[in-house]
Amino acid sequence: MVRSYILLLFCVCCWGSNFVFGSILVNEFPPILLSAIRLSATSLFLIGYGWSFKKLGHLTRRDFLLLIPLGFVGTLINQAAFFTGLETIDATTASLILSLAPITVAVLAAVFLKETITRKMVIGSVIAMVGIFFVVGKSGGIKPSIGMLYIVLAMISFAISIIIMRKLTERIDPLTATVYSTLIGSGMVIPVALIKEPITHVSSHPWAWVLLFVTAILMQGLCGLIWNVQLKRIGAGKASVFLNLQPFVAMVVGFLLMGTPVTIVQIVGSMLIVGGVVLATGLKKGKPEESGKPVTATGILQKVPKVNG
Repeated sequence: MVRSYILLLFCVCCWGSNFVFGSILVNEFPPILLSAIRLSATSLFLIGYGWSFKKLGHLTRRDFLLLIPLGFVGTLINQAAFFTGLETIDATTASLILSLAPITVAVLAAVFLKETITRKMVIGSVIAMVGIFFVVGKSGGIKPSIGMLYIVLAMISFAISIIIMRKLTERIDPLTATVYSTLIGSGMVIPVALIKEPITHVSSHPWAWVLLFVTAILMQGLCGLIWNVQLKRIGAGKASVFLNLQPFVAMVVGFLLMGTPVTIVQIVGSMLIVGGVVLATGLKKGKPEESGKPVTATGILQKVPKVNG
């Protein structure tokens, strides 16, 4: 269980930094076209991985009843809303809104997956949310904007996609679910991007393209695989608690890459976030691994279809 938490922490650190990298990339590419290019790179990575290890399972018509909505909500809606929102609001504010996802997921998981919301999860989530407001707190407050509405839409679509993915992985293995949902989502995003945004309006800077492809493979491809495997192992509600760490990561990366000032109040808020996540997930030193086997990132990815939760 502890190793699962470490892998989830790795994913959230990558996704938290994605707010900053995304803010940089939307200045170089139109938002929906950016999503289409990233998803194309992610799809090629996932297909290559699945083909190399011959791990892709077979699908039935019933599987597509979940895969198509997952591709539409979790990829087309989520990615388009996320990058469009980042055009008008800063990375930290976006991370705050996205950090409402754990509470949203917990409620949806209780309703649709019959998962239990424990007292520790509630208390830990509340503490982490208090910390989030410290981290993004500004003397001028947070002003509502159309960009915020897009990020709220991205948050809701992300929460819904977690529930659909958790349901889907009860039927098929996480690798197959991740590959096909990404492919379907890409097939939906690419036509929209080509119609709505001219392909000529792209960056001429080589570093922007490198950043785009690296973030696509690492944050959407590799982290997507790891997250979906761990989602099946420990449940949607508990996994989503880690998303509370995203504002803290966004704050640190923003400071290191863009020189965004960090205040004492924000440091206190960061400590509350970490403490809330520890409490909500029930992390304890020396707690034995549930499976009784050591788990590594490489091992998990190589044995994706054999994961049984």
